Amino acid sequence: MRLILCLLTLFSSFTAFTQDYYLFIGTYTSGKSKGIYVYQFNAATGHFKAVSDIASKNPSYLAISPTGQYLYSVNENGANEAGQVSAYSFDKSTGQLQFLNSRSSGGADPCYISENKSGKWLFVANYSGGSLAALPVNADGTVDSLKQIIQHEGKGANKDRQEKAHVHSTVISPDEKFLMVADLGMDQEFIYKIDTSAKQPLSAVTDTAVLMEPGSGPRHLTFHPTKPYGYLVNELSGNVYVFNYNKGKLKQIQQISSHPNNYTGEKGSADIHVSPDGKFLYTSNRGDANSLAIYAIDQTTGKLVSKGFQSTMGKHPRNFMIDPTGHFLLVANKDSDNIVIFSIDPITGLLNATGEEINIPNPVCLKMIKKCTTCNPKAKKKHKSHHKKKL
Repeated sequence: MRLILCLLTLFSSFTAFTQDYYLFIGTYTSGKSKGIYVYQFNAATGHFKAVSDIASKNPSYLAISPTGQYLYSVNENGANEAGQVSAYSFDKSTGQLQFLNSRSSGGADPCYISENKSGKWLFVANYSGGSLAALPVNADGTVDSLKQIIQHEGKGANKDRQEKAHVHSTVISPDEKFLMVADLGMDQEFIYKIDTSAKQPLSAVTDTAVLMEPGSGPRHLTFHPTKPYGYLVNELSGNVYVFNYNKGKLKQIQQISSHPNNYTGEKGSADIHVSPDGKFLYTSNRGDANSLAIYAIDQTTGKLVSKGFQSTMGKHPRNFMIDPTGHFLLVANKDSDNIVIFSIDPITGLLNATGEEINIPNPVCLKMIKKCTTCNPKAKKKHKSHHKKKL
């Protein structure tokens, strides 16, 4: 019996160790925040600890390179000034970020950044600028100068929020052939073809833009991990659109609210993610709700069934994330300076507060990568050689 207990303890310790991740936190820095924070997060236990931080102005959205060697952030400098894209190298053995360089994003208030799987192109959404931009990545991880900018022109039904184009996200399709661009100001999801061999990699695809109901305000799109379904959250209406996805085309099959039927407060939906097993979908709601909407996904049709709503236990939830194992959901509450950690029920998809939360000023964006368990800080040559391969 004692031997069995010892083996179980060793197995448990090994499992916990192999589920260590690095958590990156982007913030707004108008208050007490420094910039980007790095934490260690254990996806077996939900425990965390601070590792490092680096100063940066309003790094409100982050992207991590496919190898985990580099991190990229947007820098929102204000509506009257062009934003920037910043590059950092990341040492997986020490958890330290090192600034590499910055480039203009080509427009004001960049709010979203994505990188393709080759690690050679970054795509940026400039919210106040109403444009999207493409920037190449050099072999050393630095960002090259802007190579393409596409300006949107138009407006929507909401005079206060849709007075002009407001590009809010640049999401790469699962096949890496298309860029899905949500324009909150124009109530449209635009679709661009990606050709990574071209000097200007983006080209408009005729008759593929999806028009939302007036005043919807499309914000973020995500895809099912294994099936041809896409899910779009609309900030202003609080509705979620469900699509069939096929070769760069989105066909709407459902529209469902991210709020209870009797909800009468202000809406302000923000983020949307599918669980790694593809069974559940979640959205974050700001405004008066401060909640997470929970849906079950029909695996045959892709349609959603509302399962309930969970308080974020904070104010103004922005980005949230589900850890790669699917055990935990972490939500960044910007106005209450906390990141709350929930456990996910694998059967129902419902959320349970773990009692754990990270206190960070004005958290906005959360990203995570696997911690390298074979890295040895004292063996630099071996470490660098190891990370030439994708982890």
